[in-house]
Amino acid sequence: MDKELRIGVVGTGAIGRTHLERINTQLQGGRVVAVSDVNKEFGKSVAEKYGCKFFEDGEELINSDEVDAIIVTTIDAYHEQYVSASIKAGKYVFCEKPLAAEKEGTKRIVDLEMAGGKKLVTVGFMRRYDPGYKQLKKLVEERTYGEPLMLHCAHRNYGVDESYDNSMPVENSMIHEIDVLRWLLDEDYATAEVVYPKKTKYAHEKLQDPQIMILTTKSGVRIDVEAFINSHYGYDIKCEVCCEEGIVNLPEPANAMVRTKAARITPICEDWSQRFVEAYNVELQEWINAVKAGRVDGPSSWDGYVGAITASAASKARDSQTIVKIEMEECPDFYK
Repeated sequence: MDKELRIGVVGTGAIGRTHLERINTQLQGGRVVAVSDVNKEFGKSVAEKYGCKFFEDGEELINSDEVDAIIVTTIDAYHEQYVSASIKAGKYVFCEKPLAAEKEGTKRIVDLEMAGGKKLVTVGFMRRYDPGYKQLKKLVEERTYGEPLMLHCAHRNYGVDESYDNSMPVENSMIHEIDVLRWLLDEDYATAEVVYPKKTKYAHEKLQDPQIMILTTKSGVRIDVEAFINSHYGYDIKCEVCCEEGIVNLPEPANAMVRTKAARITPICEDWSQRFVEAYNVELQEWINAVKAGRVDGPSSWDGYVGAITASAASKARDSQTIVKIEMEECPDFYK
């Protein structure tokens, strides 16, 4: 496809608008030409601001001849509906994580896509596109320092309000580690466990914070991921890969060091949009390039399914305070 890719965005909340802006102002080869949102008045205001056509119904947008490809950035509950509609329309679709609100929904999407005989779905696991994680991936793949044995990771936010409940550290935060670490090691998980350290005073009544997720891969690599949602110092992502002959750490973001008042200060990112801005740019540019070439290069529906199955097992482990075996089907040849 030589012409500009005409993109429709379903869901004009914060992430939808940031994707729209980066596509229309920074990236090449595509343009958002249409938007839809269940909040019609707000959606219309976004369409007017960015010069897009507004569709009152998301599926009408998906089926429009004026749109070549779809981005789904609605709330989680609508992901399955709009991804499925995109598959039925035969259009490439980029869906922010999770692929569906429940693991059963991700399997229905996998089955629908396979029945159509063509891969169309990309899931928005943006950490795979982060330069630091790419460096880790290369070193792990090449076994530069021998076999990886253990990973120590952290996912820290400054703080959250009471809408952030006890399921979300696993299902909304550590889901990123679930995907990127599986990609990093190129193997699936065998078991999951979630344990509770001492609770911070900043966690509200319905949230146990911090939480530590412990994953074991099928080859025996042991992973611990700390989710500290009310760290009260910034947004901080850590990953240390312990290998047989060396320790490899995820690079820190390249923020300038400031010397002031007898101290050396290196700023820490405030939120995900600062920390992974480059990853988002690369992710969406590569998606546009792949769609125009008629292929899917990024995380697939199967990756979304595996992430959902693993997160569900970790949530069960959290609630039961037991170790839970992760069980899923073998990956179909369609996704290999």
